[in-house]
Amino acid sequence: MFPFYFSFDMAVIAGSCLWSLALYLAFASLREKIIDGLERWFNFAEQFLYTSQKEFERTRKGRESQNAFLASLMSIIPFFILGILTNYLVELEFGKSWDISMGILGAIACGVYALGRQDSQGNEE
Repeated sequence: MFPFYFSFDMAVIAGSCLWSLALYLAFASLREKIIDGLERWFNFAEQFLYTSQKEFERTRKGRESQNAFLASLMSIIPFFILGILTNYLVELEFGKSWDISMGILGAIACGVYALGRQDSQGNEE
């Protein structure tokens, strides 16, 4: 049907996604900084779309909620890029057969770390 053929290696995709999840869980402070920065940028950029200050203030609550959601979704992209890079480095170091297993191990370890971090922050308050 198409004159070209795309070949996707599912082990690379799965390993990259697992490493992305692991990094997303492990670097919570970086994740929050990325989300806050994107949210501020979205709010700033959207201000120029309105000619009326009254209309801008009327729709502020809904727009800020939408921008927070979009910023949260967009914050995944840098971690996905780092996950691809990490998976590639694991593949170079340990071989292709370790892609998914090291990704699972990393995701579990970072998940346990994130739970422990949340628990210790809850105890401090």
